[in-house]
Amino acid sequence: MSIPEFNEIVEPNDQTEARREHLERLRDLIGNVYPNKYRREVLQDGQVIIPDQKATITNVARFARPIKDKHISELPEGEKPSDEHRDAANAELNQYRIRIAGRLAVPPRVMGKAAFVHLSDGIERLQIYVRKQDAKAVNNDTGETIDEEGTAWELFGLLDHGDFIGVEGFLFVTKTGELSVHVETIQFLSKAMFPMPDKMHGISDPELQRRFRYADLIASSLQVERDDLTTREVFERRAKLISGMRRFLDDNGFIEVETPMLTPKATGAAAKPFKTHHNALGIDLYARIAPELYLKRLTVGGFEKVYELNRNFRNEGLSQKHNPEFTMLEFYAAYMDVNGMMDFAEAMIKESVQKATGGSLQVNYDGRAIDFSKFERLTMKKAIVRHWREENRQLGNEFFEIQWLDSPVQVARLRRFLAYMSVAEVEYVQSANPTRYIIEDAKKIIDEKAMEARIKEAKNIWFSVSDEIQENTSEVFESFEKNVVELFEIVAEEKLIQPIFIIDYPKSISPLSKASPENPNVAERFELFINGMECANGFSELNDPQEQYERLIDQMKEREGGDEEAMVLDEDYIRALAYGMPPAAGIGIGIDRLVMLLTNKHSIRDVILFPHMRPERKEGETVE
Repeated sequence: MSIPEFNEIVEPNDQTEARREHLERLRDLIGNVYPNKYRREVLQDGQVIIPDQKATITNVARFARPIKDKHISELPEGEKPSDEHRDAANAELNQYRIRIAGRLAVPPRVMGKAAFVHLSDGIERLQIYVRKQDAKAVNNDTGETIDEEGTAWELFGLLDHGDFIGVEGFLFVTKTGELSVHVETIQFLSKAMFPMPDKMHGISDPELQRRFRYADLIASSLQVERDDLTTREVFERRAKLISGMRRFLDDNGFIEVETPMLTPKATGAAAKPFKTHHNALGIDLYARIAPELYLKRLTVGGFEKVYELNRNFRNEGLSQKHNPEFTMLEFYAAYMDVNGMMDFAEAMIKESVQKATGGSLQVNYDGRAIDFSKFERLTMKKAIVRHWREENRQLGNEFFEIQWLDSPVQVARLRRFLAYMSVAEVEYVQSANPTRYIIEDAKKIIDEKAMEARIKEAKNIWFSVSDEIQENTSEVFESFEKNVVELFEIVAEEKLIQPIFIIDYPKSISPLSKASPENPNVAERFELFINGMECANGFSELNDPQEQYERLIDQMKEREGGDEEAMVLDEDYIRALAYGMPPAAGIGIGIDRLVMLLTNKHSIRDVILFPHMRPERKEGETVE
């Protein structure tokens, strides 16, 4: 195994070498350059009013700002406060003794025998004022101040942009009206060996942002101008969303549980798993693709309301919407059906969105408003009808009738028609919308005769499809329900912008869902779509052990036929159902995709702190 040298990781250059030299000089000056702790606090008359763990720069600034504003209101740019107002503010602010610590948010600049610089805790900044004759340095070996004059000033001169320091002093307002700390003691805490990113633009390369998230967080917090959320704010909003969902579930009697991350069978969803081997037990294990069957085992055991905020793993491709490791909230409620679950999920998402956004139910995503105040419900077939007619109205409505979706032959014709019409799209199933080019082509054609020729061409294709379908009816009936789903995915899915529950999924593709009492071919299942993304999947849970066994056997046959994502038979789960499971409904909610919507991010990797990336290649290195 090749072990890199330290200098191969922190590569030497002019800037890193200068910082390394500063570090060595600091070591000679104050001893230990990486002390173990620093006590922060705010005191008044010797009494602690803000203790250590709460004395962040943000909290200190928010505590002191109203005191300043009481005497000095916001000033026009370039205007200074009067001496009278400044003296009144300082008379009150000087009463508070401050100990704060943070990162130098800007490069330190020394002007004569005094200097101003801003410290940051990643959220807010607070200016500090260091004067040569006032400040003393702390010896990190002894913890005592160094009495030798000029040591603190020398220490300050060895600081670099990004270093961590702790300062003690008193609050005051400068002549320009800025809240500041007059430093009396300064303690060095940690050296930034790398230069900080550009303060105006941060890190603009998305790959670098995701690969070096720590640098992205620093850059985003130090960036001066920006129109969107900082990286930290994105993940704070994510945390608030999750916290709101947890609180809602807890308040409604749900119990949070933990189920296995490594399982003997990859069950609970249709997906390709990651596989590993347990040496001590001598068995293969799988990183879970979903906790569903374990959570329902708990429902069998008497937990009427359970949830798990979990990590799932699927050995599949990367995309703007997919990451191999992702976060799901999955929960189950006894004696509830699919309609009750939609009601409950809608209420939970609304409340959690409000908590995450600070009260709003509307978010801006890619220039358009997403309104979480109302969730529509629409059957899969009606969604196809609605969006087929919108997309293909130039071709004439005779090309689509609602009753066709109940006919395997007509559905196959529709599906094949789209394949013909999207011939320019080599992988039409994966394309954003393979029917769109029809309309875009038609809009470009101004000549009426050319438009008529285009429609005639479409009709000819339609009839040729009809002839082909009649020649192969067995395949048509076997693929009927999958064709309906593919029609929905191609024609409607990406146009579902506002929150909408799509209901009435085919039973054959929903092996863990109960069938509808009204139609045995339809599952009591829904998927929540927002901005063309599936954000949740739920259904009335199948609790008949015999039927569940038969459904999973059908899945095994599909697996044997080459479908790697078909489910496997879990004998223990069938055994659990045989003990009796009450009527129940469950749901899985994709946390990452919801966060994308709430933060106006277009890639799932931008809302995962450490997404999976291809290995970084060194210069000259080739891929095998």
